[in-house]
Amino acid sequence: MDVTPFWLAGRPATGDEQLTVTHPYDGRVVGTAAVPTPEQVEQAVAAADAVRREAAALPLHVRAEALAHVSARLSERAEEVARLITGENGKPLLWARGEVNRAIATFRFAAEEARRWSGTTQRLDTDPAANGRMAYVTRVPKGPVLGISPFNFPLNLAAHKIAPAIAVGTPIVLKPAPATPLSALLLGELLAETDLPEGMFSVLTVPNDRAGGLVEDPRLPIVSFTGSVPVGWSIRDQVPRKHVTLELGGNGAAVVLSDSDLDWAATRIGLFSNYQAGQSCIAVQRVFVDRSVYDAFVPKLVESVNGLVTGDPWDEKTQVGPLVSQDAAERVEAWVDEAVAAGATVLAGGTRDGAAYAPTVLADVPADAKISRQEVFGPVLMVQPVDGVDDAFARVNDSTFGLQAGIFTRNLDVAFRAHRELEVGGVVIGDVPSYRADQMPYGGVKDSGVGREGLHSAMTDYTEEKVMVLTGLPL
Repeated sequence: MDVTPFWLAGRPATGDEQLTVTHPYDGRVVGTAAVPTPEQVEQAVAAADAVRREAAALPLHVRAEALAHVSARLSERAEEVARLITGENGKPLLWARGEVNRAIATFRFAAEEARRWSGTTQRLDTDPAANGRMAYVTRVPKGPVLGISPFNFPLNLAAHKIAPAIAVGTPIVLKPAPATPLSALLLGELLAETDLPEGMFSVLTVPNDRAGGLVEDPRLPIVSFTGSVPVGWSIRDQVPRKHVTLELGGNGAAVVLSDSDLDWAATRIGLFSNYQAGQSCIAVQRVFVDRSVYDAFVPKLVESVNGLVTGDPWDEKTQVGPLVSQDAAERVEAWVDEAVAAGATVLAGGTRDGAAYAPTVLADVPADAKISRQEVFGPVLMVQPVDGVDDAFARVNDSTFGLQAGIFTRNLDVAFRAHRELEVGGVVIGDVPSYRADQMPYGGVKDSGVGREGLHSAMTDYTEEKVMVLTGLPL
């Protein structure tokens, strides 16, 4: 099998080692990626540092055209890329194709934002001492970015690191997850087709245990990390003087109130607790149902979950495939078994087959069980009755996480109350918390992280304001 090169300052390269990528469903080898040596990592960082001024001076049309090129090439190769994602990640083709479409849009949005990226003016003669003076305010890059992307969306979350960096004119060194590097390496291939200067991007398949040097390197003053809670906060503690953005975990809550469409809510919650095999930080994990409709709703939810098509991710009809590894599935199994031993009731699922775990519904879960308090990152949800809006919102907020919440209601007053009171980064009314538009601000509070993605939001995060004062103007 051919070795896929990594990208060192815009050029393909190989090192002394390789990592093997296997398919989670059957364990077969789907690819081999080259691993950079420490010397090559140093070359990549040095190149990013050396080109930073040239990158910042790139005309907006050059940045936008490069981003539009990647979007167009992803569109041309969409089916190939989707199959690459399914191969390395194990997500069904249904969701892999959706991820490709999102990445196409992410680069397109970035190209549009790059063309709009401009300064503002501010008259200063509001004070007599500043007659004839005007401020010109721009946003300039804070410096080269270290982007660290996870396995669950190996293409689009890499895009959310790379695209805003190029849009604002700053170099980026991307470290993809070792389990799923192939999609990110393909992005490097498409970027290499553009007119971006050498050093503008590197995609380095660095093992996790060697990433500390990249995190600490002062030439990479921005760290944008998406991944697990412990790793994310440890990075922030490790480099307190850097600008660190963290997109971490969640235990997404959905609230079903008495005025909602129960069939719609059951269908959406059933699917979006289990899409990506539950390996999404905004997958539904906790479901709080008004007691007045609980007995009517739960059978509909169980029917929805039992009706999901599971199995081979290459099958066009499959909705739920394997987790990323058997170890991940065994951890989910252990958490469910622990909850059941403590008194939880299994209403659906609850079984494991290799790296696959059956879509599972639990009731009567103790409040201190891992399934209640932590992020399961697997196809498991727990359902509980609540006594009205006050109780429901208190349950949502009773969490160390705060990413997104979904509220099924037709009441506009409740919708605005949810937006005001829930301790989360985003509230979705009439649907699950698993909705994300790639151009909107996205991120969480509490243990779910700090900072926001979404193209304009990330571009703002990667930059800082710089002022020029013009004097003696005939205002």
